[in-house]
Amino acid sequence: MENIFFEEFHQLEKKTVGDISEPKQGGPTPSRKIDLVIVPLLAFDQQGHRVGYGKGFYDRFLKECRPDCQKIGLSMFHPEKQPIEANEHDVTLTLCITSTDEYRF
Repeated sequence: MENIFFEEFHQLEKKTVGDISEPKQGGPTPSRKIDLVIVPLLAFDQQGHRVGYGKGFYDRFLKECRPDCQKIGLSMFHPEKQPIEANEHDVTLTLCITSTDEYRF
């Protein structure tokens, strides 16, 4: 993954896969300079653990970021009542926002 400094919406273009816009230009940014990451998830628990889409892609990326980088999940659902099994490679969220609440970890 390449991190690009976001300046304005004019630098975005739709890619052929899916409906996601990505920067077509901009300066590369080291992971250590990132202040906030919106993290995709399928489910999360009350300790900030999440179930992603497999393969540990975001966990590896988040470990490259500073410890104070805010890791924010967005979910349509409330946290799971049972803890999600986590291992030493998993990175917990800082915050998760649902349609009605926010959960800080």
